[in-house]
Amino acid sequence: MELFEMILNTVKNINMLSVLDILVVAYFFYKGYMLMKETRAVQLLKGLLLIVALIPISYLLNLRMVYTILIKTITIGVLSVIIIFQPEIRRALEHLGRSAFNDKHFIDDDKILQKMISEIVTAVENLAITKTGALIAIEQNTGLGDVVTSGTKIDAIVSSALLENIFVVNTPLHDGATIIKNGRIEASGCVLPLTSNTDINKKLGTRHRAAIGLSEVSDAILIIVSEETGVVSLAVNGRLTRNYDKNKLTDILTRIIKNRQVKSKTVGEKVKLWMLGIKSKIS
Repeated sequence: MELFEMILNTVKNINMLSVLDILVVAYFFYKGYMLMKETRAVQLLKGLLLIVALIPISYLLNLRMVYTILIKTITIGVLSVIIIFQPEIRRALEHLGRSAFNDKHFIDDDKILQKMISEIVTAVENLAITKTGALIAIEQNTGLGDVVTSGTKIDAIVSSALLENIFVVNTPLHDGATIIKNGRIEASGCVLPLTSNTDINKKLGTRHRAAIGLSEVSDAILIIVSEETGVVSLAVNGRLTRNYDKNKLTDILTRIIKNRQVKSKTVGEKVKLWMLGIKSKIS
C-alpha cells in the first residue's frame, strides 16, 4: 500500500519539465547505445551491468567477500570505463562536435558539385573495369588533417584522369588513400586507421578495413575498388555496402553530400542564432 501511494505521489508531481528531463536522458542513452551497437563495447557493457546487478544479490546473501570485491571494482570503475570505452567516447564526442559546431565551406554550386561527382564516378568505373585497387575518401564535416599529413600533398582539381593515374599499380601512391576536400584532391598515399570490428567478412582486405576504420571515426565518404574482383563498395558511418554501378554510385553520393550540407547549414544557423541571443541578453 505504501509503495502504491509513493508511486501515485510521484506521478502527481510530474510536470512538463520532468517529462522533458526524462526524454533528454532517454535520448542520450539511445544515442550512446546506437554508437556502441555492433562493437566490442556492447559485450563490455553487458559485463559491467552484470557486476552492478551482482552487488545487491551478494549483499542480500551476505557474501561479504564478493560484495567487498564488487564495491571496490565499482569504485575504480569510472576510470576503467573511460579507458575501456575510449574509442566509443571519442567517436561520440566527434559525432556531437560535427553535428553542432562546424565551419566547413561546402560546394554550394550544384554544377561544380555534379562535375566533381561525375569525375570521381568516371574514374571509379574505369578502375573497376581494369580491376585496379583504389581507395578514395571524400571529407565532410570531420576534418581529416591528421590523415592528410600521412600522405603526399597534391592540392589539384578533381579529374578522372588524375585519379586513375594516382592508382596505377606499382606507383608510390597506389596503396594509400586519396583524400578529396572542398572539390579538390588534397593528398594521396594516405594511411587510414584499420577497423577493430571482428564481425567483418574475412574475405575483405586491408583496403576495405581501412575504409571502414576511417568511416567509424569520421563522417567521410569512402569509395573502394577491389583489385581482386573490381567490385565497387561504399563505407559510411562504419557500414560497408557493395556492388555499385555508375548510376547507383552517382545517386548515392549526390544524396549523401547534399543531405549533410543541408543538415550542417541548418544546425549551424541555429547555433549562431542561439549565440546572438545570448549576446543580446548580456548587452
